[in-house]
Amino acid sequence: MTKQSRTVLESFQLRKSRKDKKSFRLWLNEQLTDAGYSVTEETGLFSGTNLLAGDPDSARIVFCAHYDTQAVLPFPNFITPKSLPLYILYQLTILIPLMTVCFVLVALGLYPLGLIWLSFFVWWMLFGPANRRTANDNTSGVTALLEIALTLPADKREGVLFVFFDNEERGMLGSSAFASRHKRIKTGVPVINFDCVSDGALLQLYPSSGLKKDSGLSALIESSFEGNGERSFELVRGFGFYPSDNASFKISAGVCALKEGRFLGKRIEYMDRIHTSKDTVFEEENLELIRLGALRLISGLPSS
Repeated sequence: MTKQSRTVLESFQLRKSRKDKKSFRLWLNEQLTDAGYSVTEETGLFSGTNLLAGDPDSARIVFCAHYDTQAVLPFPNFITPKSLPLYILYQLTILIPLMTVCFVLVALGLYPLGLIWLSFFVWWMLFGPANRRTANDNTSGVTALLEIALTLPADKREGVLFVFFDNEERGMLGSSAFASRHKRIKTGVPVINFDCVSDGALLQLYPSSGLKKDSGLSALIESSFEGNGERSFELVRGFGFYPSDNASFKISAGVCALKEGRFLGKRIEYMDRIHTSKDTVFEEENLELIRLGALRLISGLPSS
């Protein structure tokens, strides 16, 4: 792993406040500029500040990850990309008790307290105390981008764009603003998004419907990303969803790392620990597999 990625892991896991984000971007800008990239920033009123390394106007492929981090919560964001019912069930186990408290307060005629309760929950989710442990979400995605960008040979960089998105945790605001500004990329350029890729041996790519329809590109991506004896890489061709910045683009794939378990006797693939103080697992081997896969993918792209 590069010294820059090591620095992110050791010194920049906290990227939630404006001050923390600005400090990180200044450092990141310097590292990428020193590596020979043309670096720009795009700022919006609500979208925050995205950092771009490369030329969006000539991009043939985009690699991205969100650099913002979230509030620390008492419960993890539990995600099961191949099981929507289980994902919804988990969300309801969190939501129903919160709503029950609100309804009880309203039923007792304590309307202001009910409103305060809901407002406090929403505030905590968006603006609560920062999680200082973000190894997987999304320090892993940030370091994946850095590993690819810093080891990509100079003669292979033409047409490759790296984007570090802001405010994914507040509703994918950074990627939505970027997609609106760069409509060619939104509709016609492949986008590979890395989000939570360091905790789990099942590395998976969840393609958009647009990517699934492009059999040639799908085959290239599938052949580029390879596992090893202990870790697998899969381009999910059946049902699957991954709620991240990849959703802002027509031809895209969200990359994540999952673990394997069982629920009611059935095999499930899941992600846990994120958004809590237990988000400390950073498996460097995953980052190396991603780096090698991305370099193979870039080399295999058709000439412009």
